[in-house]
Amino acid sequence: MKCIDFHTHPLPESYRNAMSELGIDVIKEDGFPLPSWSEEAHLSFMKDAGITHSVLTSPTPHIHNGNDEISCECARRINEETASLIKDDPEHFSFCAVLPVPAVKGSIEEMNYAYDHLGAIGVKLPTNANGVYLGDPLLDPLMEEMNRRKALCIIHPCRARKIPDNTITSTVMAIYEYPADTTRAVINMIAHRIMSRYPEIRWIIPHTGSFLAYELQRFKGVSGILAKLNMMEQVDIDTEVRNLYFDIAGDPEPIALDMLLRITDSDHIVYGSDWPHSPAPVIIAKKKHLEANESYASILEKIMYQNGESLLNQ
Repeated sequence: MKCIDFHTHPLPESYRNAMSELGIDVIKEDGFPLPSWSEEAHLSFMKDAGITHSVLTSPTPHIHNGNDEISCECARRINEETASLIKDDPEHFSFCAVLPVPAVKGSIEEMNYAYDHLGAIGVKLPTNANGVYLGDPLLDPLMEEMNRRKALCIIHPCRARKIPDNTITSTVMAIYEYPADTTRAVINMIAHRIMSRYPEIRWIIPHTGSFLAYELQRFKGVSGILAKLNMMEQVDIDTEVRNLYFDIAGDPEPIALDMLLRITDSDHIVYGSDWPHSPAPVIIAKKKHLEANESYASILEKIMYQNGESLLNQ
């Protein structure tokens, strides 16, 4: 069975250099060191995992630490280096450009450059960029341009600027903070009606929707109460969520994928590996287990390939 991977990260030298230039401490930000990566290792992983094509997106930490100018320069170098890889092997790789948000002007310029000159198929945005979350009105001009471009946008969690420092969840961000920040960002997008206001953007939400399967029902109830009290605008949550896509990077079995199917349908789910941040043997074992699960036999080809092919061809 063919397989398109929508959640996988290159780590070229330009990205590693950006962390140094921006003064970003990866261990402090992520709680986890950057893994090793090379084009050869990526291709070897894909062969072993049975992955046909990988859509590359820049990982966390996000490339902004308060200096718009340096962030824009780093984004350009990362995108150009990644694009050179794509140019050499378009059969196996495509990429979504990293943007220097919250620098809106620079992000619009970088997106257009990446589309027009580098062959990007979309963009990658963090859940928050120095505390500016997706859905924030500050980013509306970028959303307008993304909508004009009918952009594919893969979002990726980023460390919240303020988290408690005395809990296990504040050690490695992947334990709790990343799914929490993904959920926080998407709820903010819903509250600001991003999906209905900018309907041409195609969003991919990571990690089997994170905590959305629970939070959406709660938000429906609470937002309805707040709207009646004139404390927020009434939002049609089902309309906002209807056209979102979700990748299954992480642990879709035995619970998360079933929960996700309560808030979306099988036409809006794509495969994600999270390599190289997740070890190849773990990813391969999970993928084989999912493929052998008869409960998903009727929708597996959609998740692994058909939905992704449709997204890439839009």
